[in-house]
Amino acid sequence: MLFNIQTKQRAGRWLRKITIMIELKNIKSHFPIFQHHPDLVYLDNAATTQKPKSVIDAISNFYEKENANIHRGIYPLAVTASQKYEAVRGKVAQFLNAKNSEEIIYTSGTTASINLVAHSFLSPRLESGDEVIISAMEHHANLIPWQMACKDAGAHLRIIPMNELGELDLKEFENMLSSKVKMVAITHISNSLGTINPIGEITELVHQKNIPILVDGAQSVAHYPIDLQALDIDFFTFSGHKLFGPTGIGVLYGKKQYLNEMEPYQFGGDMIKNVTFEASVFADVPQRFEAGTTNIAGVIGLGAAIDFVNELDRNEVMSFLKKNEKNLIDKLLKINGLSIVGQAKCKSAIVSFSMGNIHPHDIATFLGAENIAIRAGHHCTQPVMDFFKVPATTRVSFSIYNQAEEVDFFVEKLKEIKQFFG
Repeated sequence: MLFNIQTKQRAGRWLRKITIMIELKNIKSHFPIFQHHPDLVYLDNAATTQKPKSVIDAISNFYEKENANIHRGIYPLAVTASQKYEAVRGKVAQFLNAKNSEEIIYTSGTTASINLVAHSFLSPRLESGDEVIISAMEHHANLIPWQMACKDAGAHLRIIPMNELGELDLKEFENMLSSKVKMVAITHISNSLGTINPIGEITELVHQKNIPILVDGAQSVAHYPIDLQALDIDFFTFSGHKLFGPTGIGVLYGKKQYLNEMEPYQFGGDMIKNVTFEASVFADVPQRFEAGTTNIAGVIGLGAAIDFVNELDRNEVMSFLKKNEKNLIDKLLKINGLSIVGQAKCKSAIVSFSMGNIHPHDIATFLGAENIAIRAGHHCTQPVMDFFKVPATTRVSFSIYNQAEEVDFFVEKLKEIKQFFG
């Protein structure tokens, strides 16, 4: 009997794996945009991902059949909306392996989440002469809020250096850590280089000095499993639209001990316990950070996106993306005059490059005429461009619906561009 049970379990895992591999090969059928644009080669997933029909239907269904404000009414529609809104909070907590749902705050996106931490957590603790550490590869959203907080307090923003491969110098980082440092903020995956930073190792170094850390997970959350308790991260942020969800919704995770110490920086309805003309008493976390009517439909859509991702085998997804990345890099290296910007040993499916004197905007325009969507520019990482001495790069970023034949088509068009510009 035991043998039969084990055999069935193994068979179940095998069947699930096969099902997922078939689904990945036909994954585009889940995304309506490819039905409307069958020739679209969408390679701009670091900017935003496309949306599966289940997410679109969940948002549409809410507005058509369940629309009501949350936490305000006791009529059935309002109760249902409130219950669904809070159920997604629990779903997010489980998805990230947070301790409980009270550590999950809804925001408008990664940028809003980082600004909330910079304003409500860091600024009250920051004094003249203190230090904040970020890395040399940060998105502007994980640079400017800390820069402004340091400017206001007379503190110093210090930068973890990186090498020419786009890898951080962790030995220098360890030397930078001291009692003066009040915050470390770092990206999990660079949006312009594709570098995957060793967050576990970094967090361990930071916590040896009792320093809190924020991790920008905007580029990692869609494709890489996140275990907040295992990583022991203090704050974690991501945007729903990069997780196959809608725009205008994001998440800030924070350890409850820190969230309880933070004052809100937006004020209004639904974030209070009691209000008089003399004083206000704020609600407990997480409600105290969700003033006014939040993006309810966005939260519903985020929940549907998490359901969609949970139906995929994340290991299979990572393997699939790695194959696409390797396939592209192998082909790009054969094009004379093309230089890949960022060649870290540990790298995600984000590939940036420059191609001689051909401006990235010209490349993007040419490719756009062929229904190939890529990103050209500084990718909101101007200091990274300065480091590599380029004004901009052309960036390709993969997701689950990109196939090998799309890589081949893209590379052939690059060769045509090179020939056209001589």
